Amino acid sequence: MTETLRCIGCGAIIQSEDKSKPGYAPQSSLTKENVICQRCFRLKHYNEIQDVPLTDDDFLKILNELGTKKALIVYVVDIFDFDGSWLPGLHRFVGNNPVLLVGNKEDLLPKSLKRDKLTRWMRRRAKDLGLLAKDVTLVSAQKGTGFETLLDRIENLRNGSDVYIVGCTNVGKSTLINQIIKRASGEKDVVTTSQFPGTTLDKIEIPLAGGNVLVDTPGIINHHQMAHFIGTKTLKKITPKKEIKPIAYQLNEEQTLFFGALARLDFTSGQRSSFIVYMSNELEPHRTKLANADHLYETQKGDVLAPPTGEEAAELPELVPHPFTIREKTDIVFSGLGWVTIPEGGVKVTAWVPEGVSVSVREPLI
Repeated sequence: MTETLRCIGCGAIIQSEDKSKPGYAPQSSLTKENVICQRCFRLKHYNEIQDVPLTDDDFLKILNELGTKKALIVYVVDIFDFDGSWLPGLHRFVGNNPVLLVGNKEDLLPKSLKRDKLTRWMRRRAKDLGLLAKDVTLVSAQKGTGFETLLDRIENLRNGSDVYIVGCTNVGKSTLINQIIKRASGEKDVVTTSQFPGTTLDKIEIPLAGGNVLVDTPGIINHHQMAHFIGTKTLKKITPKKEIKPIAYQLNEEQTLFFGALARLDFTSGQRSSFIVYMSNELEPHRTKLANADHLYETQKGDVLAPPTGEEAAELPELVPHPFTIREKTDIVFSGLGWVTIPEGGVKVTAWVPEGVSVSVREPLI
């Protein structure tokens, strides 16, 4: 019986028959010790993503396995995009297994924010969203910080069982796994990483002490994330790479803030108030009068109001309104883009996002 070869980048079964299917590698590469599929090769060396025909059902099948096994579930969220990277209903899949909640990309949040306060906030927010986490910890997979604590927590909680790492696409799960492998084996960049949604195709198993395995599962696609509505150029611009610097605006009622052409926030009524924007430093908000906002959007989308630009701007779905009455200090969260904190209550606002993207309110993070 021939041994099944798997791509060390994404976990797909290697095949040489069909270029359009997952796991394709040319026959000539099969003699190498570590085989990598063409998709991972192109992603690693040219930063090119190729779509693969994996359906939501494929992802759900993998998730459904979680409740049937005795395992520690390490659930990774993007702390900058906590709500956008949350998997609704995950608590239904994990069964009685303990969950370690990991906030990745903590280096993007202001250093002044106390980290123990942040983990308490994550625990409360997870509970609001239906998940009771056994423990909460913070890492920066990019910078490699927080991993000693993470590995200690995994060892303490796994209780001699396998470990499943789950999360939404784009949360930095593969980078996190690479950091774990580097510490365990000295190997660098074994798992394909990319900022584009959906790079892990099938489960990747990494041996642990005691005959157990650490399993990297594919990122589950969260359809309300901004990443699925924009092109790669825009995604790079709105994805923060370093600590975000908040920008505070004093707005009078009937003023509007645009965030490129991707979203807008209308201050419809209330006393003069502060609006504090937490988004990528490369995204400069644009202030205007509410009376001019529609006209400005129609005439300046992709130009003054950018990103996106060019074709990407033309293909952006129409912005739809979500009205909110703010009674106390609140974050308005634009899924995948960031959030705006309104420190005072007593105001009415309308948030606009492309149709299909989620916008929500929450207890303030900062």
